[in-house]
Amino acid sequence: MAMLLLFSALLLFAPPMGTAEIDFNYPAVFNFGDSNSDTGGRVASGLESISPPYGETFFGRPSGRFCDGRLIIDFLLDAMDLPFSNSYLQSVGAPSFQTGTNFAAAGCSILPANPTSVSPFSFGIQIAQFLQFKSQVLQLLGGSAFYSKTEDQIIALIPTILLEFESGLKKLHDEGARKFWIHNTGPLGCITQNIAFFGKDPSKLDGMGCVAAHNRVARLFNLQLHALCTKLRHQFSDSNIIYVDIYTIKSDLISNYAKYGFEYPITTCCGYGGGWLNYDSRVPCGHTATLDGVGPVTAKGCNDTSEHVNWDGIHYTEAANYHVALRILTGKYSDPPFSDKMPFLLKPKY
Repeated sequence: MAMLLLFSALLLFAPPMGTAEIDFNYPAVFNFGDSNSDTGGRVASGLESISPPYGETFFGRPSGRFCDGRLIIDFLLDAMDLPFSNSYLQSVGAPSFQTGTNFAAAGCSILPANPTSVSPFSFGIQIAQFLQFKSQVLQLLGGSAFYSKTEDQIIALIPTILLEFESGLKKLHDEGARKFWIHNTGPLGCITQNIAFFGKDPSKLDGMGCVAAHNRVARLFNLQLHALCTKLRHQFSDSNIIYVDIYTIKSDLISNYAKYGFEYPITTCCGYGGGWLNYDSRVPCGHTATLDGVGPVTAKGCNDTSEHVNWDGIHYTEAANYHVALRILTGKYSDPPFSDKMPFLLKPKY
């Protein structure tokens, strides 16, 4: 059975070589990643709970997603006429895994978790969960590191991170994966939380108002990731590997936000504090706290989420995710490109 393997910032899948059309008729999708594509894993694990206004735009309640509504993966699955992906860790409600499952968990990283990690569900753990899941099915059938490291230290760590990622891909290849669609990482310096923490000195910001060091590292990581994809095309001669430039899509959105109908490229929709960022790490979205003896104060959602790119200081709004998904599905940001072969036409459900 052909399967689609997805990663939120590093996303797997590709069309078959030598065909005039791209075949996206996959019966199942298996997703790996972090909060960009977590549809309930972290919440189901008990590591964290989320409250309204999360989920308000589409689901009308918190859905386990760190967004006001749908994620990029939701729009991509919708474009392929597939249902929303159930979290592998979610057992309530007897979820169906016939169309795949989602191993993503917010806060995870490619490198193995350590005592200071935000999440224990690293890339390697997610791969192990997939292998266990596959075994059971066969039987049934008969830039968080920036907070503690300098820019130079992070740059020095990139080869190690990519070696871990390459090792995971090889394991998936050994298990039969042959179609890979690999998304690079976005402009980390434009995440509102990072601007609040590292952008207090205006000289540290770039022309977009983002933290220059974070974006430099993201671009360098992407350069080396792109090189890895080229290398793997030669090693996996029986596979298709497509590299997708998410960084360019998101940078263009932030730089030209008004062109795409947004009013606030950086300002958090669900936050507290007002001003350019409307973000205070002491009061996460949907939470209430007392600050310096003043309060209680609550981080509430904005009146119109479609005006904002950023949802809660870290994650994108549903409107921004929809925009990114549309750009991905043009095929123009892929290497090799396949814009002339894309069969998708997304239909908004607002």
